[in-house]
Amino acid sequence: LEKAGLILRSPHPNDRRGIVVQLSGKGLALVDEAVTAHVANEHEILSGLTRTEQETLARLLGKLIGSVS
Repeated sequence: LEKAGLILRSPHPNDRRGIVVQLSGKGLALVDEAVTAHVANEHEILSGLTRTEQETLARLLGKLIGSVS
């Protein structure tokens, strides 16, 4: 990730053993692009469902996720 310019590494200001890792501008742009694409894809997938069906789906998915946690 660092070689690709997506993150920046710097020494921790208070702990010489630590390294602070943060997204670079390029990394933030990539995250923004991925989130935008994900939201657009989600809208496309859900567009065939009514609002009530979407709410039911969200409730059922939440229940499934809760059962495997």
